[in-house]
Amino acid sequence: MKPIRISESEWLVMSRVWAKAPATTAEIVEALSKRTGWHPRTIRTLLDRLVKKRALKTTLDGKRYLYAPLLSMEACVRRENRSFLDRVFGGEPAPMLLHLVRESKLSASEIKELKRLLSEKEK
Repeated sequence: MKPIRISESEWLVMSRVWAKAPATTAEIVEALSKRTGWHPRTIRTLLDRLVKKRALKTTLDGKRYLYAPLLSMEACVRRENRSFLDRVFGGEPAPMLLHLVRESKLSASEIKELKRLLSEKEK
């Protein structure tokens, strides 16, 4: 089965559904139109695309549709990470990690966690 490609705009829709599933069309439209300024028709079009891609499923609840994810957020993030790693860093994780650490502001607890993870990798 061919992997599902999710656009940036579709990610915003999926994020809303992942956060609150099942979600009605009205709930999704309200949340995203406030956040993005998109017209409700645009959001409905994105929902339709995600259903056609089989990223979302719909069920009829009376007169309203409920949307729920068919893909887990973790699986989508993993696929996007792999795609980014391959495109930008030639598939090599170390240069990407070094870049992210250099460019990010990290809290003391995040630094501690990174040290712990690296320590585990040495074993």
